[in-house]
Amino acid sequence: METEKQYTDLFTKYEDVICSHAADELNSLRRHALADFVQFGFPSTTDEYYRYTDVLQSFAFDYGLNLHRFAVPVDTNDVFHCDVPNLSTALYFVVNDSFHAAIQPEIRFPEGIFVGDMKAFGKQHPGVAARYYGKAAATGRNGIIALNTMLVQDAFVVYIPQDVRLKRPIQLVNIFRSEADLMANRRILVILEPRAEAKLLVCDHSMNGIKSLGTQVVEIFAGEDAFFDYYDLEESHLLTTRFASVHVEQAARSNVLVNGITLNNGLTRNDYCISLNGEGAETTLCGMAIQDRNQHVDTHTHIVHAAPNCTSSELFKYMLKDRATGAFCGHITVKEGADKTMASQTNRNLCAGREAVMYSKPQLEIYADDVKCSHGMSTGQLDEQALFYMRSRGLPEDEARLMLSVAFMSEVTDHIRLNGLKDRLYRLVEKRFRGELARCAGCEVCA
Repeated sequence: METEKQYTDLFTKYEDVICSHAADELNSLRRHALADFVQFGFPSTTDEYYRYTDVLQSFAFDYGLNLHRFAVPVDTNDVFHCDVPNLSTALYFVVNDSFHAAIQPEIRFPEGIFVGDMKAFGKQHPGVAARYYGKAAATGRNGIIALNTMLVQDAFVVYIPQDVRLKRPIQLVNIFRSEADLMANRRILVILEPRAEAKLLVCDHSMNGIKSLGTQVVEIFAGEDAFFDYYDLEESHLLTTRFASVHVEQAARSNVLVNGITLNNGLTRNDYCISLNGEGAETTLCGMAIQDRNQHVDTHTHIVHAAPNCTSSELFKYMLKDRATGAFCGHITVKEGADKTMASQTNRNLCAGREAVMYSKPQLEIYADDVKCSHGMSTGQLDEQALFYMRSRGLPEDEARLMLSVAFMSEVTDHIRLNGLKDRLYRLVEKRFRGELARCAGCEVCA
């Protein structure tokens, strides 16, 4: 427990400092999170769901934390411009794990909408955050969530009141920027009241080659008949380690799309936990990972059908080469009484090298009658017949492989419900397969 001890000692020593720079809503759960962290600790490789990711090794390094919230010199206007063309997003920034309030979009949202940091949200909507924060991502589930809740000092909040439809997508850019090895703990809270509608795009980037570790916990609450899209685009650095979890609670007839895309990274663990709690709820969960060198992406999903007449569709694709490793564990639970459930889960993977390794484990648990559930997994290589056909038509082998690889990933991109983002990602995926690191003055993704 030596690795855990360095964090409990850190919290004990600097608790007052941590709390003094954070909102009351964040402080209210710290002691409970500490108790859970002491009890459960970090998951180990003996845990069935963490067999392929060594959490202890990732957290053993002595990272620095910006507990005193010193300002990090980042000029987002001159250094980082990442607005998606033809999408007209409302653009916000988080630098390491601090909301960058100095630059915010000059947009007049419909009355009642809030987008910003937790402190300001608590002042404008007292009591609302306390009803939701920490309710979907329980600290007793695992030590990483407990650690994040224990140490987080800021949170990005999106609140859409009843019957309000936000047409303009919100874009949050998470920037890792430091002169020394750094750990950042990020939190996102999204609340959609009944019949509300919004879309959120979160982009993770590393602006320099420092060794960094990020924990990120996202909680999404979709009220009755709410409509929400969540897109997570990771384009970081080989020295970046990220542990992210997305927790979704859906009420009756709500519709939620979650799409996670890893284009470049070091070590990534993504957890998705979605609960369909109201009748007629619908969820679409999909993602992709393009990996080479020694990159590692581990994805664990758990969709729970807790009400009748709900629908879930799940699709994840991996493309690996060199010595990259990937893991996918998908779990669907249909609870008793969740009759007429429709659930599908698909995992398809391509290994473009002999040293690339992929682990996959689809699972179904069904305790209800009259359901339609399916799951499937396949791992292989590019279709040699298709490759031969394309070469026989005069295409060079490298170009033919590129076209087949892009086509393989297009099924995930097709699920995007923002045309501007969809067009941009088609281009980014192609650039990634070409090995190009597109840059726009510090940004490794949007050129």
